[in-house]
Amino acid sequence: MFKISQAWSHIQTTLFRFLETEVSPLNATEKRFVATLDLIEIDRFIPMTCWTRGRPSKDRTALARAFVAKPIFNLTTTRQLIAYLHSNSNLRRLCGWERPDQIPSEPTFSRAFAEFAQIELPLKAHLAVIERYQSERLVGHLSIDATDIPAREKPVAKPPKPVRAKAKRGRPRKGEVRPPKEPTVVERQRGMALEEMLAGLGRECNFGVKKKRGGGAYHWIGYKLHVPWADGEIPIGMVLTSASTHDSQVAIPLGTMSAGRVRSCYALMDSAYDSPAIGEHWRSLQIVPIIDYHHRRREVPEMDPATQRRYDERTTAERGFSLLKEKFGGRDVRVKGHMKVLAHLGFCLLALTADRLVNLLL
Repeated sequence: MFKISQAWSHIQTTLFRFLETEVSPLNATEKRFVATLDLIEIDRFIPMTCWTRGRPSKDRTALARAFVAKPIFNLTTTRQLIAYLHSNSNLRRLCGWERPDQIPSEPTFSRAFAEFAQIELPLKAHLAVIERYQSERLVGHLSIDATDIPAREKPVAKPPKPVRAKAKRGRPRKGEVRPPKEPTVVERQRGMALEEMLAGLGRECNFGVKKKRGGGAYHWIGYKLHVPWADGEIPIGMVLTSASTHDSQVAIPLGTMSAGRVRSCYALMDSAYDSPAIGEHWRSLQIVPIIDYHHRRREVPEMDPATQRRYDERTTAERGFSLLKEKFGGRDVRVKGHMKVLAHLGFCLLALTADRLVNLLL
């Protein structure tokens, strides 16, 4: 909190006063954009390039700032962003363009976005923000959950499953040796490094399905976003997988990722994560897992009142995903491919993180 308070004090007492002498009076959204740029310092993560031939590229720093402004001003498309930059002189100058004729064309924005997605610019900036402002914080509860990300692209068909011989039922005969069961994805992940776990998850666009609370099922084509949310709706990390990936397959990677970034006491998960291997992994990270029981079991034990009260804090994930989709552009995915969709959601989460950090002081 001390680091966030220092940054916010600098923004209010110095940065806003300086900008008032250079641009027109800022409205609330423009002030939020200025505060976000000061907190994330995205300029530090743009690689320096040198051109020896041909026409030099447009300023990538100004373009990166514009992509940060897109979720803050809740603009759906890049075309809307360009039009808004032409009409709003304050935003244009805050991004780095003095005149409207300096704003690049839409294809230039698209090429720059592809470059940012290739180098994972928003993910690097988000990691730096978490390390700077959250690494020394003791997080009470981490709420683990996933949400659907519909995409406008053709789904990839699943490869056919290999045909396996049916296992014999009943007890084996005397002297009969049966092959051991193959370990599940969750069980195999316990012996892997984080990079290996993430590489083994599906990334292609395909079909996803979720059960509705009132009955029935919800189907979509696209991806699934997995996020560990700290208290205050602050996302600690993110993993984007295929829509068909089960939530439990990302619990162990999220645990390893979160433990390397923040210190936390409890991890809250719903019944989709009810697996002994997941509970053992989180306990090995010195984090107490509170997982709802799956009703596939005949006898479902009840949580004691204290544990149930802590589990109720899992609504942090629901509020976080609601903010991401309704106010920070998480619902407006207009790009195709895992890499670009991840970059789009990365910019959205980056803006959301800065907003929630400032919200801790208000």
